[in-house]
Amino acid sequence: MKRVLLIILGVILALFIAFYTIAYFATYSEGTRAGELIKFSHKGVIVKTWEGQISQGISGAQIFDFSVMGGEDEVIEKMQEYQGEYVKLTYVERFTTFFFWGDTKYFITDVELAQSPHFRR
Repeated sequence: MKRVLLIILGVILALFIAFYTIAYFATYSEGTRAGELIKFSHKGVIVKTWEGQISQGISGAQIFDFSVMGGEDEVIEKMQEYQGEYVKLTYVERFTTFFFWGDTKYFITDVELAQSPHFRR
């Protein structure tokens, strides 16, 4: 009986590890989006995650929500510096997310300042 229980627990653990590995390493899509960085915050009660939004339209009707992984220190610093600016975000979309990664399936891997098509400087 103990052996059967250990085998069942081992199979469940192996399935969880396989699911987590696929969720972390496999990406659904990759791309870039540009817009005005309107929000970037460190939020959560037990587990804090970095979440943000860019506005992709003049009226603010098109909002793109995204997350930043905790280990992306350079991206986090740039996001805080570029608040209110027009930015170009490079992202990966994952199949799923976990509560300790972020609220969205879109994770930013790079950010850079961009020229706004609406307001030429």
